[in-house]
Amino acid sequence: MPYPIEEKLVIAVSSSALFDLSESHAVYIERGATEYKRFQEDNKNKVLGKGVAFPFIKRFLNLNARFEEELPVEVVLLSRNSAATGKRVFNSINHYGLNISRAAFMEGRSPYEYIPAFNASLFLSANEVDVLNAIDAGYPAGVVLAGKVVDDDADKELRIAFDFDGVVADDEAETVFKQGDLPEFQQHKSDKSHIPHRPGPLADLFKKLSKLQKLEERELERNFDYKPIIRTAIVTARSAPAHERVITTLEDWGVSANETFFLGGMVKDRILSRLKPHMFFDDQRSHLESETGNTPMVHIPFGIANK
Repeated sequence: MPYPIEEKLVIAVSSSALFDLSESHAVYIERGATEYKRFQEDNKNKVLGKGVAFPFIKRFLNLNARFEEELPVEVVLLSRNSAATGKRVFNSINHYGLNISRAAFMEGRSPYEYIPAFNASLFLSANEVDVLNAIDAGYPAGVVLAGKVVDDDADKELRIAFDFDGVVADDEAETVFKQGDLPEFQQHKSDKSHIPHRPGPLADLFKKLSKLQKLEERELERNFDYKPIIRTAIVTARSAPAHERVITTLEDWGVSANETFFLGGMVKDRILSRLKPHMFFDDQRSHLESETGNTPMVHIPFGIANK
């Protein structure tokens, strides 16, 4: 029996993150809302190109094909478009075979208020103002940064990488680090190594991904040929002994990552370029840099790192 939406892992995505809207956005900027609406209606049967979040969303939805009885995941479209101009978006969704049926079209207004209404554990948008409003309201959201779109159809795995502080956990550690010095930070980490962190903005997403991985583990027990889809990674600038509290926190929550990297300040792209995640979440823009530009990056503008 399919999960009700209250029990699903729901991701909300804007059309600007899912598709390449650069051409139509230029029309809006240069010629205004009326011409934008006409442009979208005139081109409603012209398929939009893939956006930075497209490979991530496609593979996320593929989980339902693996678990057809439960249908444990859902993607909801939250858009500033009107329902009329949204025709092109849904025509593109249908062209690519994405199973997205729920949507909110706000006709120019920010859709962030509807994140909890759809039980979304994440809202992805290329609109920074919408994301900032969502974060300020206490909702999980991230800005999808511009970059190359890499969608290898032969690659069925869904790889998701997270920074830890200010993303999976709260920003307590970063607050101590910024307000003090390195020895004080290390002492703080040592004193609190046995105390779990409070959840950060993407804690619910991380926990629900772990539940999905347990579904995959049960399937693997029944079918040795089953190949799990989801792989999670934590890529953090922490090093020993500050790593202990990360482990304590995850153990307390009853979750884990498939791969965990404590980099001690090393440039994260050295790992990401080999890990090749379909999405990497970090609260610091300075860490969201890639020499090749082909790692999909999402900025989580949460906490002291963004003040």
